[in-house]
Amino acid sequence: MLKQIYYLILNKKLYKRSLNILFISFTLTLSSCGSYQQFQHIAEEFEIPSKLFKSTYNQSWQAVLQVMQKYDLALQNQEAGVIKTRWIDNTLQLNFSDSFGSRDSVKAARFKLIVNVVKGFSGNREVSKITVFKRQMVEQDFLQGWKVERSDGILEKSLLYRIERVITIDNQLKKIEEKKSKELEENF
Repeated sequence: MLKQIYYLILNKKLYKRSLNILFISFTLTLSSCGSYQQFQHIAEEFEIPSKLFKSTYNQSWQAVLQVMQKYDLALQNQEAGVIKTRWIDNTLQLNFSDSFGSRDSVKAARFKLIVNVVKGFSGNREVSKITVFKRQMVEQDFLQGWKVERSDGILEKSLLYRIERVITIDNQLKKIEEKKSKELEENF
């Protein structure tokens, strides 16, 4: 009988401990899922639009310059592979794009573009990676000041698309020129 009482007491203690452990693990699970929302914007911020191109570094750099010529450039360094624009006012575009939305109109808005071109190799072929980062600042009123706002990614992806089209057209023109030069050599 003493053994049975001992086992009952031991089972109650184990039962209470297992309940405590279960409760602690449950609360940790809930709090860890909830904390992701606090850091979600940081994870999304580090997802900077980039694309890998099967072209030489110089060809990619020239394509980036051709696409970026309509912007006011503050820094253009080919050795470092960096292009930065000055602050560009886009208050009207932000207010127009959200004119029927739930957000109030903004007092002022501006953005800056940073484009990085990096040289690399895939096997024995030279490739280049181009990254476009847009920093958007919004001022709701003069009391709050400027706040960083997440970009929607549309401008960055469209710039990468334009760069891709310039490189594709350049490659096609090179093929046509090579074909014509071979024809001229054969006819000579």
